[in-house]
Amino acid sequence: MKILCIGRNYAEHIAELQNETPDAPVIFAKPDTALLQRNQPFLLPDFSQDIHHEIELVLRICKNGKNIEEKFAPTYFDAIGLGIDFTARDLQSKLKSKGLPWELAKGFDGSAPISQEFKPVADFPDLKNIDFRLEVNGEVRQQGNSGLMLHDFAKIISYISRFITLKMGDLIFTGTPSGVGPVQIGDQLTGFIGEEKMFDLAVK
Repeated sequence: MKILCIGRNYAEHIAELQNETPDAPVIFAKPDTALLQRNQPFLLPDFSQDIHHEIELVLRICKNGKNIEEKFAPTYFDAIGLGIDFTARDLQSKLKSKGLPWELAKGFDGSAPISQEFKPVADFPDLKNIDFRLEVNGEVRQQGNSGLMLHDFAKIISYISRFITLKMGDLIFTGTPSGVGPVQIGDQLTGFIGEEKMFDLAVK
């Protein structure tokens, strides 16, 4: 499986990081070693002093596809989960300032925690109205709604599949809302879709 991620997909998050709004989805990847499951703790790496949380809805691809038309894209994912795109913000800023790729700031080991359970698509009455949030130590830090995405699920799948064949079991992180911020040892991160708790992990 592979982990594909969408950057700059919420206008308020683009503004808070003072980035330009892209004309098309921004795509980057994480290796499978970034995956963190079963509420395993997130271990702060020693190469960064500024690791940020970015809560995201995650799509699970259920069949192989290439050059998928948007109208057919909803048939290519069967479940939605929740994840965190941990980002070494200091490393990312340094690499971006030199015009270099910033995969190291996004794809390091453990940088992609996901919920153990994924909810079937049929459980969602409206895919463009999914509330989700991240609490840090019981305080809401990020909250978003899929309706605020610049590129919806169908557009994301269709666009990616023009360049990269999607395969069963692939995961797509769909972008983060505003409110990203640093984590530190001792923090407890809890993610929700609606009022359903999806993960609860410690930072160590």
